[in-house]
Amino acid sequence: MVCNNRFGRFLQIVFGCHARPDRSFFFRGRQFPICARCTGELVGMLLGIPIAFLFGWPEFYIVLLMMAPMVFDGFLQLLTSYESTNLRRFFTGAPFGIAFDFALIYFHRTCVWIAGMLLKLFAEDPDKIDRAMQLFL
Repeated sequence: MVCNNRFGRFLQIVFGCHARPDRSFFFRGRQFPICARCTGELVGMLLGIPIAFLFGWPEFYIVLLMMAPMVFDGFLQLLTSYESTNLRRFFTGAPFGIAFDFALIYFHRTCVWIAGMLLKLFAEDPDKIDRAMQLFL
């Protein structure tokens, strides 16, 4: 489906969403611009930000476990005759979206750590680098 409004089209591009009508939610007769699974991911991403600020983030293996249901549901649907429901797509997409936020935090922390280690190779005062890294970790 080609979305007529810019924000809807933006969401389709960002999520790489097919926006098939049979896999999308409808509200007052109008189709959501992204499918049920991508809608769940978006809701999860929006919820993940305050969750990370309020509670921190879990260990990385928990992040991977949070992503597993959506990946499993999607591949099961792709590789077999199984057909998921829109509610299942939504409720497997939401934890994936939350976990995606946490994965971005881990990615950021890893990049800061690598940059810090590289800078320490050339720094006269490695303790300064450590203190600077703590601001970003």
